[in-house]
Amino acid sequence: MPPSADVASADVASADVASADSLHAEPKAATAKPRWPLWKKLALVGVVLVVAIALAVGLGVGLSNRNGGGDDDENNNDNGNNNGGGGGGGGGTGGGNSTSRESLWQPEAGASWQIVLIKPIEVPASGDVTPDVDAFDIDLFDNSDETFSRLREAGKKVICYFSAGSWEDWRDDKDDFGDDNLGKELDGWPGEKWVDVASDGVRNVMKKRIQLAANRGCDAIDPDNVDGFQNDNGLGLTKEDAVDFVKFLSETALQYNMSTGLKNAGSIIPDVLEDVHFSVNEQCVQFSECETFAPFIKDNKPVFHIEYPKDAPSVSSTASKRVCTPTGEAAGTDGFSTVIKKMNLDGWVEFCDGEKFNTTLDV
Repeated sequence: MPPSADVASADVASADVASADSLHAEPKAATAKPRWPLWKKLALVGVVLVVAIALAVGLGVGLSNRNGGGDDDENNNDNGNNNGGGGGGGGGTGGGNSTSRESLWQPEAGASWQIVLIKPIEVPASGDVTPDVDAFDIDLFDNSDETFSRLREAGKKVICYFSAGSWEDWRDDKDDFGDDNLGKELDGWPGEKWVDVASDGVRNVMKKRIQLAANRGCDAIDPDNVDGFQNDNGLGLTKEDAVDFVKFLSETALQYNMSTGLKNAGSIIPDVLEDVHFSVNEQCVQFSECETFAPFIKDNKPVFHIEYPKDAPSVSSTASKRVCTPTGEAAGTDGFSTVIKKMNLDGWVEFCDGEKFNTTLDV
């Protein structure tokens, strides 16, 4: 995870210099992308469901006639859900966890959350998962079907992370991208390249990934790397390409009653605010640009906000205060759903009330 390139979008008295330094990870260029390690190439064995034997002809006809009208929302939510994962990653087809979403999840500003991407998380059969938050943002491919179903049974909303704007050489569907759709390597992240988000080939892959998310029971998608136009991508990507791509992702997810988050990409917020349902932002305090994301709060949509202090998990109270007090560097963060995390996005998290938790990882 995640690009903070677009996020590059700050003087303290000498007595504060040490505490200010403790707030941030090592300085990065504007295009640096603090993301979960690329060595991770986990692949979980897929689970394929056997299609149920057809019912008796008379009953089947009656059932078909009943489903032909009536509950449009439920029918639309299930369209394509039993056609397999389509895209492919390490986590299986997800067909066994196809879930009808009777309504679109529109989280409200201030919703609580946790994000874990370095490894799959472990959810006990009791559903007693830590921390007790509204939503979990987890990797679409690496987590098991059991994890998705148990989170939902526990009343948690599931946000499914995948990279929409880059090719990753460890994904099972990597060969679905044409060579002509690949651009330059992401700076500092070998094995990952920008993709042409305007191409039909790339969009077909994303359609399959979104269908997989629906099959696995995701309530929302967290598509990363939609800000390629602000990076040296080698493809001539434009802001207009990014706007159109985000709208495409959202429209596709809506076919399954899933909501869509905007990952960083602050400069296109005015163009897509009506099309997305929340923001996932990284390091707006570090780059003093949190006010850019405040329109989400005005729209009563959450800003799921992450900061990566370099001394995490031993974050000083001064550093935490700088992240969590909506003044100075953090101006504009009032109402944000802020979490303090380590750069590798493991199970550790600290909230602005000072509470700290560790989500159990499935290792």
